[in-house]
Amino acid sequence: MSHADFVSVKPVFRSEGLHVYIETYGCQMNVGDSEVVLSILQQAGYSLCQRMEEADLILINTCSVRDNAEQRVLGRLDVFRQEKKRRGGVVVGVLGCMAERLKEKLLENPAVDLVAGPDAYRDLPRLVAAVTASGKQINTILSHEETYADIAPVRMDREGVSAFISIMRGCNNVCSYCIVPFVRGAERSRDPRTIVREAETLIAAGYKEINLLGQNVDSYRWTNPEDVSAQTDFAALLERVACINPKVRVRFATSHPKDMGDEVLEAMARHANICRHIHLPVQSGSDVMLEKMNRKYTRAHYLERVARIREILPDCAITTDVIAGFSGETDEDHAATISLFKEVRYDGAFMFQYSERPGTKASRHYPDDVPTAVKTARLNEIIALQNGISLENNRKCVGRTFEVLIEGPSKRSAVELVGRTSQNKTCVFPAAGHKAGEYVNVRVLSCTSATLLGEVVSD
Repeated sequence: MSHADFVSVKPVFRSEGLHVYIETYGCQMNVGDSEVVLSILQQAGYSLCQRMEEADLILINTCSVRDNAEQRVLGRLDVFRQEKKRRGGVVVGVLGCMAERLKEKLLENPAVDLVAGPDAYRDLPRLVAAVTASGKQINTILSHEETYADIAPVRMDREGVSAFISIMRGCNNVCSYCIVPFVRGAERSRDPRTIVREAETLIAAGYKEINLLGQNVDSYRWTNPEDVSAQTDFAALLERVACINPKVRVRFATSHPKDMGDEVLEAMARHANICRHIHLPVQSGSDVMLEKMNRKYTRAHYLERVARIREILPDCAITTDVIAGFSGETDEDHAATISLFKEVRYDGAFMFQYSERPGTKASRHYPDDVPTAVKTARLNEIIALQNGISLENNRKCVGRTFEVLIEGPSKRSAVELVGRTSQNKTCVFPAAGHKAGEYVNVRVLSCTSATLLGEVVSD
């Protein structure tokens, strides 16, 4: 299959010979969105450049999940403003979640010429042209239908090993602390046929790993409009992608504990190329906090899901997200989170202090009443605990041999390579003539809490 399998329309507003520079912040979904944006702009005549000093159009794709992510973007806008002063005619645009949250307020920033929300990317060529003709522009209209299913993303990764495919957009869960439903809109799933075509195109281009992305992949549901009795759920989609080529790995994120059923686990067990890693955000170990967060599951339900993962997939790694210091969190609530971490023994975790986000239910109804010093102390305790557990888990890997997909050179040494195991564990080893995109067997010789260190061995 080729990119020709995707239907695309040449934009009316073309800018031949101009260059676009894109910076992306936040989650993997934003990486996928930036690749959609690049596809749309290339059809309009733009080409990608790697340095903002060469760009006619500078875009920053943003995240609003936490305040520090927004502060980083505001800092970059100051840099872009200086670049605009140095070179006349440069257009700067803010895309994504922060654009959707702040809307016209962003246009008050002297660096910003245009603002486009997550569902407005098809309009970018017109918006850029309108900036030149009429001044600052904005489109933050959210859609109930837009999935960009007909657009073939232009991959921006350097090595061409692992690619993201967005299988759905938006979220319906409305967790009380979370801004995602407000900035990405209602949940809608892509036609599975377009997902399979995109995966086939990537595999034909040489990619060795496909990452299926959604805010909550387990709620993926697509009903064929021509036959409403024909439905595809996430387990069925996962199998269809895995069956394209058994030598290509398939990953997915993110799962929701309230929706992950045994069907997904059983599909994983049937296909060795579906990676043995599940990211299962818990957010808190306290039922009081889980209810207040509107997570729609209890601690007992969560632990039952963990038990089923370990029963059906004994070699599966489990990672999580957790929030320290949510509204009203007591010492007892924090202790419940600590005890859950000790019981589950995660392979890794993303751990954060609570950051109140404007517009969420929590910001409207629940005071941000845990002192910063207490939040910090609780977060540090969770981090220290998880680092110790991660080290213990990794030590169990020493002496074992894992199949590793090489992703590229190690950041610390030009003579070493880095890759990941099926369990999503990072592995560093001497290059020994190997290169990105190869599968190699690596025997683990030592480890840190974050990394396995080993050597390539023969089959």
